[in-house]
Amino acid sequence: MTDSDKPTRNPITQKAEVRRQAAAARQAAFEAPDRGARVAAACHAVTEAVRAAGLTQAVLSGYMPMRSEVDPLPAMAAHRGPVCVPVVQGKGQPLAFRRWTHDAAMVAGAFGATVPAAGDWLRPRVLIVPLLAFDAQGYRLGYGGGFYDRTLGGLRADGAVLAIGLAFAAQARAEVPVEATDQPLDAIATEDGLRWFT
Repeated sequence: MTDSDKPTRNPITQKAEVRRQAAAARQAAFEAPDRGARVAAACHAVTEAVRAAGLTQAVLSGYMPMRSEVDPLPAMAAHRGPVCVPVVQGKGQPLAFRRWTHDAAMVAGAFGATVPAAGDWLRPRVLIVPLLAFDAQGYRLGYGGGFYDRTLGGLRADGAVLAIGLAFAAQARAEVPVEATDQPLDAIATEDGLRWFT
């Protein structure tokens, strides 16, 4: 059988399979008794990445954690510049970003994430990106809506942006299925430290 005779696997089907496995691995890491220490170490790695890039005063986007996502709030609170969080505008659209502070009034947003009830709309220079899995090439696997890929594509077309994935080390995979529209991360922060891809 030649390579052209071999059946090809649909990346969308592959992603669904990997998502199930990755969600289970992330949940197990989330439930570990030392989760607090590992989250603190991963957030410290984010702060170090921002410092190393010279972006301590830049607009940073975090996110409001859902389910078993690594909580970025320590890194958001430690940031010296403006902080915002993503707001889903609608299916097929890029994310918008609203200013966040620790005392901001929050309301329910799309997909169960909370978002600021009011505040300025900002353009982030640094994004902390949630994920289900990541690989050694810097690609991430999200939930399938394409919001971060669409957003990163637009932000990168308009200028430089630093995308840092935030995850537990257990979410690493040798390879995640990739489609042409998938945007790679610039770095990944876990409890094991920081890894740059670019």
